[in-house]
Amino acid sequence: MPEKTGHLYEFGPFLLDTSQHLLSRGGQPVSITPKTYDLLVVLVENNGRMLTKEELMKALWPNSFVEESNLTQQISMIRKALGEAAGEDRYIVTVPGRGYRFAAAVKTAFETPQPHAANAEPTILQPVQAEQPRLQTKSDPSRARRSRILAVGLGLALLVLVLAAAGIFWLRKISPAGSNGTPRTLAILPFQNLRRDGADDFLGFSLADAIITKLGYVRSLNVRPSSSVEKYRTQQLDIRAIAADLHVNTLLTGNFIRDGDNLRITSQLVDVSSQNILWKGSFDAEYANLLRVHDNVAQQIIKGLELSLTLVEVERLKPDRPIDPAAYEYYLRGVDLYSRNDFPTAIKMLEMSAEMAPTYALTWAHLGRSHTANASFEMAGREEYDAAQAAYEKALAIEPAQTEAQIFMANRFTDTGRAENAVSMLRNVLRTTPNNAEAHWELSYAYRFGGMLEESRLEAERARELDPGVKRSTSAINAYLYLGKYDTFLTSLPDTDESPLIRFYRGFGYYHQKHWDLAAQEFDAAFQSHPSFLQARVGKALSYAIARRNPEGLNILHDTEEKISQRGVGDPEALYKIAQAYAILGDQASALHVLRRSIETGFFSYPYFAKDPLLEPLRSQSGLTQLMTLARERHESFRRAFF
Repeated sequence: MPEKTGHLYEFGPFLLDTSQHLLSRGGQPVSITPKTYDLLVVLVENNGRMLTKEELMKALWPNSFVEESNLTQQISMIRKALGEAAGEDRYIVTVPGRGYRFAAAVKTAFETPQPHAANAEPTILQPVQAEQPRLQTKSDPSRARRSRILAVGLGLALLVLVLAAAGIFWLRKISPAGSNGTPRTLAILPFQNLRRDGADDFLGFSLADAIITKLGYVRSLNVRPSSSVEKYRTQQLDIRAIAADLHVNTLLTGNFIRDGDNLRITSQLVDVSSQNILWKGSFDAEYANLLRVHDNVAQQIIKGLELSLTLVEVERLKPDRPIDPAAYEYYLRGVDLYSRNDFPTAIKMLEMSAEMAPTYALTWAHLGRSHTANASFEMAGREEYDAAQAAYEKALAIEPAQTEAQIFMANRFTDTGRAENAVSMLRNVLRTTPNNAEAHWELSYAYRFGGMLEESRLEAERARELDPGVKRSTSAINAYLYLGKYDTFLTSLPDTDESPLIRFYRGFGYYHQKHWDLAAQEFDAAFQSHPSFLQARVGKALSYAIARRNPEGLNILHDTEEKISQRGVGDPEALYKIAQAYAILGDQASALHVLRRSIETGFFSYPYFAKDPLLEPLRSQSGLTQLMTLARERHESFRRAFF
């Protein structure tokens, strides 16, 4: 008898595959958090049986004490994923005061390894029995009949096999796992320059980024984004330590050396737990043919891991169309400069690349991202936002399905008052790449702006579950802060990061805890390292408030607000922090003015506003009521549209 590898459960238009940890509808993956998925499996496996709240909480949190509201939240998330409104009871029936029952008819089958033969028999789904005495998987393999194939696999990211003798069927082939049986997670580290002369160092990170981008479309492989590996560009490589830090079981390392017009790249793919080298090789290329390097390495990784690809993935992994070699070099330099936070110079490099090769979509995507960062963090403002939008539109006109451009553009939508547009775009991205950590992170960002704080928290946690390093050195899970979870917020920040943004947020967390000395220390350090940085300026104003030097704090806020107004800087969440600082420093009129602007430009997180302790000095102001109403109305409209 074939070995059992998992179960397929079918109910309504949905398919639940326990071997792939995947829920899909009509051939498209449905994005849910791991805990929500686990609860759904328990309910489906016990179809027809009422499970008490105690049983469910013990199954989901066996070694923890949690509030019953956590279970209620997870039930709500399942209903949302299944498209079920409260009270419909198509899938989940609430037994008041007792528990829940999965009510839909369910068919099930073991998923078994399929032989690669033209006459291989398929698997059919069988009905799940309604009565079940325990929380366990329900299926009788002796009753599983093999009579028809699952065409297109209902969204299980199925492997396309063309069988010339028997026709074409869509099958799922499970990608080989790591040596300990876990799915493949891969980090591609920056390549090391053996000459160490500095002139060509940009190639190390930017070539790794190009390979990461190429492999990002392979759904059976979880690849860490460039932001997670950037810090290893100059570090000594300790394979086990790096793998543990990045939570991966596979690493690609390599080096390169340039000699005039010749470039030699050597790399190896390592299974971390076994220390086996899965593949190693060298590439000799003319410097003018850099574009081919990431194509070659990507293909070798796929071969080394024995990955199976869908036709869509095969199409997206085809070599990029040739572009001017100098244009590609400018593109790589721009990517490297962005990673070093030198946004103005990155823009110059990418603009030169775009001028020489105007049909290379990735250049436009990264140019848009650089303009957006320059507009927000450096307060460059309106013209930069417009340039970013134009660049994103060009990228998507060339390549409409490009993931990078959509994620970058969604970030701009959120920053410029269109969180609703961002949610729609990101949910579309996640339909095709459900394990894209950056897309989940940006969705958390948009949810936070709309005041869906629990949902924002869950999306951010999902992003870091997929990639513990995602945005860890460049952003914070503000939902923790807005929910009043100050300890959790501080713990979620990187301990060793000294960037001005993280130092500001560390100080902000301490400020909420009323650890005034620690807060002032972090605020001052952020401002000293980058005095033009918007959040660092807000932090410095709060440091003046702690020192009871309110006039100096107000001066820096007025100056910052004036620059924002003159330049048309977006980021309404940052504006909200200026309003908070004004309130603390005693300028209530300015606080209300900036708060209105924050809400009107797209930050309408009403549940946070209603409880924000930093707004307490404004609670007695008559103007606050009107602003709260404005925020609540848009928040409720946002909630109705998406939840």
